[in-house]
Amino acid sequence: MIQIKDLHKSYHMGSNSLHVLKGINFNVKEGELVSIMGSSGSGKSTLLNILGMLDEADKGSYILDGVPIKNLNEKVSAQYRNKFLGFIFQSFNLINYKSALDNVAMPLYYQGLKRKERVDKAMHYLEKVGLAEWSHHLPSELSGGQKQRVAIARALASNPKVLLADEPTGALDSVTSHEVMELIQGINDEGKTILVVTHEDDIAHMTKRIVNLKDGVIIDDSPVKQIRAKAHV
Repeated sequence: MIQIKDLHKSYHMGSNSLHVLKGINFNVKEGELVSIMGSSGSGKSTLLNILGMLDEADKGSYILDGVPIKNLNEKVSAQYRNKFLGFIFQSFNLINYKSALDNVAMPLYYQGLKRKERVDKAMHYLEKVGLAEWSHHLPSELSGGQKQRVAIARALASNPKVLLADEPTGALDSVTSHEVMELIQGINDEGKTILVVTHEDDIAHMTKRIVNLKDGVIIDDSPVKQIRAKAHV
């Protein structure tokens, strides 16, 4: 599903250059649940931005579902993001003046679906995350955990090939974090490929494989015995 080979990325600031990724190699098979760990400055955010087509590597190759991701203009990048990827963010990134239902339906608008089909699909995914009764509430009327559930429903709505979750539990308390991870595990159980960027060891162990980044290189990439989230709630 994802093939990354010899990925390098540097940022240039005046006469200074910062080499952030220094030859990253890793593959993710369809249906895997992988966490990417690393302290601040390890390169995990840069790697996620490249995976999410929000940035491009200086060197190396990135193949997503058989498609080489290289030299894309912004329009094609946006189309590919909408087709291949669903994003879950630490800060939820919901539109405050739109209801939960409208937030979930948003990516479907860009896919050109008619309003009724958008609403039906959005409602289906809100039901899936247990928020059907909250469909007409604004984000300000929802708890942190509920907002993240809406964000997950939105990420799933366009039926992406891969979910990219950037610190999905970072803004949540531990009980709510485990509820959100239980939901993510359930989605993965259905066969969805998911990458979770986290700095929390307990969250990483709720995935099935941990990739550890340090100073722009992978220092460890190992399968782990998955801890099921519901056992912790």
